[in-house]
Amino acid sequence: MPFADRHLVQPPTREDVDRTPGATVVEFGTPWCGYCQRAQPLIQQAMEDRDDVAHVKVEDGPGQRLGRSFGVKLWPTLVFLRDGKEMARLVRPQDAQSIHEAVQGITAAA
Repeated sequence: MPFADRHLVQPPTREDVDRTPGATVVEFGTPWCGYCQRAQPLIQQAMEDRDDVAHVKVEDGPGQRLGRSFGVKLWPTLVFLRDGKEMARLVRPQDAQSIHEAVQGITAAA
């Protein structure tokens, strides 16, 4: 699954995320967040040609249980999972290289 440019209409449950097989990047943020908007080209660059990694874009905010279950406090927060287990996390990434390295970490763990 390539880079997701839109937030999911209905976010998955924590149980669904925990059962997700393979490498997954869960991105928490909002469409109106300036930090999130600035990070989009970096995330897209790092996820380019990564059909082996699922990118799940979740709109976060008050009352959103999935973000709370991951302890998200700032946007964007990228949670890197392998078979539903958190392997790495980046908060407000500043460069594509750090995202790329985290993606490499979850794909190498296979």
